[in-house]
Amino acid sequence: MEAKAVLKGTRISPQKARLVADLVRGKDAGEAINNLRFMPKKAARIIRKLLESAVANASQNEAIDIDTLFVKTIFVDGGSTLKRMRPRAMGRASRILKRSSHITVILEEQ
Repeated sequence: MEAKAVLKGTRISPQKARLVADLVRGKDAGEAINNLRFMPKKAARIIRKLLESAVANASQNEAIDIDTLFVKTIFVDGGSTLKRMRPRAMGRASRILKRSSHITVILEEQ
C-alpha cells in the first residue's frame, strides 16, 4: 500500500529542493525524517514536514504498518515563477525570477 503527500507552490527553487530530495530517496521514513531534522538547509525543513504528513496519511489506513514505510518516490517539479524587475545602470532594468516548487512524496511498505 502507498501513502502520498503533495506540497504545491512552496517558495524554494526546484534546484535547491532537489539537492535535499536526492538524499532521502529510498531510505526508511523514520531514518529520512531524522536525517532531515539535523540538516542546515531550508529545503530540509520543508521536506521533513512533508514526509511527516505522508506518514500521518499512512497512519489513517489500517492496512499500512507505519514502521515499515520507506520513501519510494520523491520528486520536485517547478511551480509558477514570480517575475520582478531590478533597476540597473543607464535606465535599464533586469529581471529577477523568484521560483517556486511542487514537491511530491510517495511512501510504501517494505
